[in-house]
Amino acid sequence: MLLKLNVSDSRPLHEQVAGAIRRAVAEGECAPGDRLPPARELSQALGVNTNTVLRGLRTLRDEGVLEFRRGRGVTVAAGADRRSDLVDLVRALVEEAARRGYSKADVIKAIEGVS
Repeated sequence: MLLKLNVSDSRPLHEQVAGAIRRAVAEGECAPGDRLPPARELSQALGVNTNTVLRGLRTLRDEGVLEFRRGRGVTVAAGADRRSDLVDLVRALVEEAARRGYSKADVIKAIEGVS
């Protein structure tokens, strides 16, 4: 798995780490069940602090993209390839709504109004 961060990206580094892994999963570089390298190795490869990588990994765990298993490390969750695409789309929608002056609550109301 080859991950790269965009130095010109203004997002926090942990979000960039999560995005890079999400992208790798969505593009098939990591399949469900695949084991990720240890956080220390990822941090060295990306040139960021290990805690930054761990924060990104926890974000993906909370989204259901990754699973943390004691003794087995971090693996890609079943169905993660589909979830990662959806999370990216939702994140893009929220960012675009914010640019247009809408809050997250406005976006939620709009989604609830769609049938």
